[in-house]
Amino acid sequence: MERQRDIQLSECVDVNDPASALRECRALWYERWPAAGFSPVAALFDSVHAVFRGAYPGYHACDTDYHDLHHTLAVFAASARLLDGWSEDRGQPPADDLAADVLSAALLHDVGYIRKRGEEGCTGARFTKTHVMRSADFVAVHARDLGLARPRRVARLIWSTGLAGEYDDQDWESDDERLAGALLASADLVGQMADRAYLERLLFLYYEFREAGFPGYETEFDILRKTLDFYQLTVRRLDESLGGMRAHARAHFRLRRGLDRDLYAEAMERQMDYLKGILADNSTNFRHKLRRMDLENVRPRVAVS
Repeated sequence: MERQRDIQLSECVDVNDPASALRECRALWYERWPAAGFSPVAALFDSVHAVFRGAYPGYHACDTDYHDLHHTLAVFAASARLLDGWSEDRGQPPADDLAADVLSAALLHDVGYIRKRGEEGCTGARFTKTHVMRSADFVAVHARDLGLARPRRVARLIWSTGLAGEYDDQDWESDDERLAGALLASADLVGQMADRAYLERLLFLYYEFREAGFPGYETEFDILRKTLDFYQLTVRRLDESLGGMRAHARAHFRLRRGLDRDLYAEAMERQMDYLKGILADNSTNFRHKLRRMDLENVRPRVAVS
């Protein structure tokens, strides 16, 4: 793959463009598993895209603005890059079926936010506390239609993205499967927190939290204020509970971009440095300092009390 002199994470692939995200992940796949077909992952990609846009039978379109297709594509790309770096650091790739299940779980890990037909009123944010279970249930119910050969393993991997100890609760079948779960959980975290518009997108997350009934989020500013503590907890989870799997990103960027750097870690640190500046400056409305999205029309999709 092409080497570049210097680059920021946001320039690597446009995760607002499904075709670009799929192209990047396909290219990395064939670097590591040239003899294994990518078509099952590509077919699942199309199915998941249909789910999010409301074209999957029995489901509404995604109506959560933080846990949306953009987020799923960011996690999909991060998973492919971490798989690539993990393969490089250990000297050989994991089994192709395990890699395919990681990518499949990345695509499916947040479908639990999407409402079924008949689940009317409010948005999918009402399922925030149960979305991991709902995502795993979606896999169990639709495995055949989705072409999943190992749905139970895909479900275990999805469970690893929960933030209430689900990773440790899984009955992993092998050390590699356990590490793959840590890899996906890491990709879920770095994929969102390294996003170029992460701070702006937190306002969407605020409305999701309000609808889900999470206490302590009375204003949009509350979620910005609490994000610094969340970042510290996240770094600890990434580097301790999840075994530092995120560090494999450096091997990926060194090999594929000629940069001996972890662009995910750098992007996350830049976000937090900028956030500290926002929190320290009360001279203007904080929204005026968030310029990577048009936030003038950011409003909840439903009334929140």
